[in-house]
Amino acid sequence: MRSELIAPCGMDCALCSNYLALRNDVRAKGMKLPYCKGCRPRDKMCSFIKKKCDLLLNHTVEFCFECEEFPCENLKHISNRYKSRYRMSMIDNLIFIREHGLDNFLENQQKKWQCPDCGDLLCCHNGICYSCGLEKLKNKKKVYRWKE
Repeated sequence: MRSELIAPCGMDCALCSNYLALRNDVRAKGMKLPYCKGCRPRDKMCSFIKKKCDLLLNHTVEFCFECEEFPCENLKHISNRYKSRYRMSMIDNLIFIREHGLDNFLENQQKKWQCPDCGDLLCCHNGICYSCGLEKLKNKKKVYRWKE
């Protein structure tokens, strides 16, 4: 887990399908998934809400919880969608970081999302480990869903 993979909106890019696809080079293993190196490393700050937020556009805040309007409507919308579809909440992530610090958050994420079979990270978008569970992923009709 790397701190630069935590987007300002609270998304943990280390758990994202597109980041895990890149890290595990799934294209070389027969999967056609987009690759991404993370919001901060791409200087996108937050792919979800950056275009709608001057503070993120101007690099004024490091995390959305530093904003007076936290959580804004845009963040509430994406966080609720992730909570219902992907079993994580950006707002909950940000509150944890604010209250317990980034290092504790990273440690918590490692434990919470660790693959029980190989110890790598599970994908937040489907619950599959891209190190040892690619066959499960190849057989899914909807790659970005936990259950069919």
